[in-house]
Amino acid sequence: MPSHDVLIIGAGLAGQRAALAAAEQGATVAILSKVHPVRSHSNAAAGGINAALNPEDSWESHAYDTVKGSDYLGDQDAIEIMCREAPGEVIWLEHRGVTFHRDETGHLGTRAFGGASQARTYYVADITGQALLHVLYEQLMRFHAQIDRYEEWFVTSLVTDDDGRVTGALAHDVRDRRMEAFAAKATILASGGAGQAFKPTTNALICTGDGIAQAYRVGAPLMDMEMIQYHPTTLVENGFLITEGARGEGAQMFNSEGERFMERYAPNKLELASRDVVSRAEQTEIDEGRGIRGGLALDITLVPKKRILEALREIVNIGRDFAGVDITQEPIIIRPGQHYIMGGVKTDVNGLTPVEGLYAAGEVACVSVHGGNRLGANSLLDTLVFGRRAGEDAAGRAGSMPLPDSASHARVREEERWLDSLVARDPGGGRRVSEIKDELGRTMNEHCAVFRDQAGLQRAYEVVKRLQEEEKSAYVDDRGTVFNQDLLGAIELGYMLDCAEAIVVAALERKESRGAQFRTDLPDRNDDEWLKHITVSHNGAEPDVAYAPVTITHWQPEERRY
Repeated sequence: MPSHDVLIIGAGLAGQRAALAAAEQGATVAILSKVHPVRSHSNAAAGGINAALNPEDSWESHAYDTVKGSDYLGDQDAIEIMCREAPGEVIWLEHRGVTFHRDETGHLGTRAFGGASQARTYYVADITGQALLHVLYEQLMRFHAQIDRYEEWFVTSLVTDDDGRVTGALAHDVRDRRMEAFAAKATILASGGAGQAFKPTTNALICTGDGIAQAYRVGAPLMDMEMIQYHPTTLVENGFLITEGARGEGAQMFNSEGERFMERYAPNKLELASRDVVSRAEQTEIDEGRGIRGGLALDITLVPKKRILEALREIVNIGRDFAGVDITQEPIIIRPGQHYIMGGVKTDVNGLTPVEGLYAAGEVACVSVHGGNRLGANSLLDTLVFGRRAGEDAAGRAGSMPLPDSASHARVREEERWLDSLVARDPGGGRRVSEIKDELGRTMNEHCAVFRDQAGLQRAYEVVKRLQEEEKSAYVDDRGTVFNQDLLGAIELGYMLDCAEAIVVAALERKESRGAQFRTDLPDRNDDEWLKHITVSHNGAEPDVAYAPVTITHWQPEERRY
């Protein structure tokens, strides 16, 4: 059975950065990914990465914008670390081959992003995530003697010892369903978010909350789960992401009356207010009858055509292929769409969770640098800064401890029998996995979206609880052993339902409006009672709800104005 100092689950930017950092500390590393690493969802991050590199900018300004954007729910000690370390991380990437855009003077060039007081977003056209991912993968191959890559291996559960310490994971090879136990001194979850619990979503099919649910099931608390970001610009036809970079380049939004409506909602920042503000403005316009075919117009023709083809070439393709629109000639119709989860597995600033031996970094984690609302282009920064810190800390801890025992052969056989039982379920005894997933996604999008209320959240909770019961008898059509995506979908469904339950429970608990949580029945922010994190922990049939303080260092809560 494979054994390593550090086991990393997930091979997007957080996972690859953690692997490199751990290897540089001398640790032996295994990185497990259910898809090939360069197909990770980090590919979808189009717009750029934030850092205060310009002399007229400062990390303090970046930190304040992030705190304000979080609606003061972000932990300021973690935010300060992220913003202080951002310039060094961007330079590190540039030195390793990321071809960031350069301005006419030859210096790294920036674009404006929402909620920022300075143009501090560094980018590679509108494929920044893809560019970073490929460069990091090249770096992984430099450490081939230290980093073992298990590509297209699916983790089914974490392994714990008698004291509750995480000692590795069980995974099976997607190519032949062979089960294997991986032992490790430290395990880092870097498996992304849970967007597929919503329908539609900008998230890839692989974003099913695996790591969040796996940590939850071994006792790790989840934090800020109610904070679900709806991106202001997703394609009305299918939910595809239209990068914030379009608005950063000068695109504007209009309603059916030809009104640039953001002048009423955020007169100072307009389309570049924070994402929660813009999404609520859009949804209000649509709900009040000023929408266009269920959405609103994003006019990119205001950007010079040469610049569109240079900096926004991917959305040119998306507009042509999926909406039949030439965005250089006419507006495209967009609407708010589920995009990101600010919550996740509770961690400290080094990625360590309250469960011994377990770390988390990236969208799977909640160090709470995003609080109630993430600023655009802070997500790539989060993955890299805290991925690196988790890898370094895990390697340091691993150097001072013996290798734990791997899972017993009996435990591996038990997992194999569970997989066999899923494949063998009687088609006449339940619903298809896909049907349950579809109902879950539509329910979450209806009741846990831009606007929420008690009745809708309670309805969502009832549906989730019913679907959890139906999931126990859900069947798969594919009985094969080679690349059985139907089987993976059955396992992922359980993960998504765990995440959905935590989201709804936390949203019901937070009796105020803050950041991405806007309760139409409780429309005001209430700092006196709710300036605190909500945590959700696994406890049998009903989750346990508790609270954690928000760390405030410099910036006291104030009214957000854009």
